Amino acid sequence: MEDGNHSDTSNTNISENIDSIKRTSDGERSLLCESFTKRKSLLRNINCEICGKSFVNRSNLSKHRRLHTGKKPFHCEICGRSFNQKTHLVNHVRNHTGEKPYHCEICGKSFVDNSYLTSHKRMHTGENSLDCEICGKSFPYNSRLVIHMRSHTGEKPFHCEICGKSFVDNSYLTSHVRIHTGEKRYHCEVCGKSFIKNSSLVTHIRSHTGEKPYSCDLCGKSFVNNSYLTIHKRKHMGESLFHCETCGKSFPNNSKFVTHMRVHTGEKPYHCETCGKSFIKNSRLVIHQRVHTGEKPYNCETCGKCFINNSRLVTHKRVHTGEKPYHCDTCGKSFFSSSNLKRHKLQHIGERAFHCETCGKSYFNNSDLKRHKREHGGEKTFHCEICGKSFFDNSNLIVHIRSHTGERPYHCDVCEKSFICKSDLNKHKRRHTGEKPNN
Repeated sequence: MEDGNHSDTSNTNISENIDSIKRTSDGERSLLCESFTKRKSLLRNINCEICGKSFVNRSNLSKHRRLHTGKKPFHCEICGRSFNQKTHLVNHVRNHTGEKPYHCEICGKSFVDNSYLTSHKRMHTGENSLDCEICGKSFPYNSRLVIHMRSHTGEKPFHCEICGKSFVDNSYLTSHVRIHTGEKRYHCEVCGKSFIKNSSLVTHIRSHTGEKPYSCDLCGKSFVNNSYLTIHKRKHMGESLFHCETCGKSFPNNSKFVTHMRVHTGEKPYHCETCGKSFIKNSRLVIHQRVHTGEKPYNCETCGKCFINNSRLVTHKRVHTGEKPYHCDTCGKSFFSSSNLKRHKLQHIGERAFHCETCGKSYFNNSDLKRHKREHGGEKTFHCEICGKSFFDNSNLIVHIRSHTGERPYHCDVCEKSFICKSDLNKHKRRHTGEKPNN
């Protein structure tokens, strides 16, 4: 009997809570529950005590609070990175596993997060509702438009506390700070190389796999990342947005233009803490530091010789293949590298543009002048760790070390005799040819 009374009471309450029956223009009836709307209103009154933002439930408020506290309770077991929401961690882990469960039905491209897919689809549909009033470029999200607008206004609100450099977006600042700290949390499982940004690792891995997913629709050429494709397309259109007023040279993007301008201004903002030498860009500093550390991560598969950068490895491989792609248009002589060709061409015109201020002696290139200047100053900055002998030039130190190790990498293809340096090999070869040495 009590159950029956309870049922009647509940039905009465439900009836009373129906505020009204409204008729729409189509004659349909809709029920509006006053209790439901009141509860929904109450839920939306859960406010953040720090910024006042409202939320429909306490779990959403808890997630939001982490933005203020900086708390990131969800950690990646692979790289150690932390996140304030579990969904962000799940999406991040896919960067490591390569999982991309969200697929575009139009072009087949895949993404780690559904929001990226949604943004991508707008490229196909042309749905970009947020347009830049200055240049007309369109964006799928307001946050991206805001960042883009800073390229016009010059606003860079995110500042590095170490060097003072400023950035348009906080993510750029985060990556930049890792240059100072040396933190490289993204590691290549193939060769062990480490990177500051995950996007750099993804691009690097393609050098192992050979994947080039970005193709030019004009000539079919493919690239490992979209920025290279964008730069390439400008060559077809003859578009070079950044022009140097000093020498007239043009550049496809601002970063290359800024680096180039340092050639004229003499600015070298990247300094070696070991020897004090300065460089116009960070990549050159990184390569230079390997001279001090002895790190040579690029290996020749033919002879096992190691190099501090990839360009030197590429040039070295030509010793094995015999390829000399750089030709002198005056005498027809060919060279392994463009730098050797440039040095050779100066001999034809007799131009020795680099002069010693101390003795007046002139040289074809700046590296020879620097080597010569050390002789005046008595500066021998390159030291042998085995016997303590010092040298003006690193190349002389390398040759000297071979006297300790017994390494003789230059071989005569006539009699198979070996030498510690190329100049000794060249002298030896003249004995076979009967050629007299130059005076």
